[in-house]
Amino acid sequence: MNPQIRLRQATTTDIEALCALIFEHGPNPWNHLPTDEVTAHLQAIASGEVHAVLAKADNELLGFVSYRLASDFAHYQPSGRRSNQQAYICEAVTARHAAGQGLGSRLLLAAVQALAEHGVKDIYIERHEENAASAGMMRKAGFVEVDCFADHSRRPEGSGRTTVCCLRL
Repeated sequence: MNPQIRLRQATTTDIEALCALIFEHGPNPWNHLPTDEVTAHLQAIASGEVHAVLAKADNELLGFVSYRLASDFAHYQPSGRRSNQQAYICEAVTARHAAGQGLGSRLLLAAVQALAEHGVKDIYIERHEENAASAGMMRKAGFVEVDCFADHSRRPEGSGRTTVCCLRL
């Protein structure tokens, strides 16, 4: 019998486990995971600058999606929406043994819901152009591509391009 998966917001006490999960299960040719930057990002959960929704089953952390309010993507905003609050989905990871079961999509949708409840109207997310698993998860959640550009410093593998996607609520 499969254990029931529970989603909840991450707290300060989860930071260490979130770091362990992403550094164990997140590395692949498509992910840009600089240790210091990712650790600092997740540490910002303690200050409330960053939020994350996580999935657990039988006390095992299976995945999470982290996000923050952002203005980094204002140049993608249509002129009538430029003053709207924006957010950025920063990290999304599931444990390898939990991959392919829709958990990533479920976590992403939970993050979108949390952001919508706080009045966010436009949510951005990035991925390696060739990351098919991430592309599928993003499409399932309603994200559409708005740009694709050369980004060899963060994407040394494959095409070396980053795809930016947006969900307008």
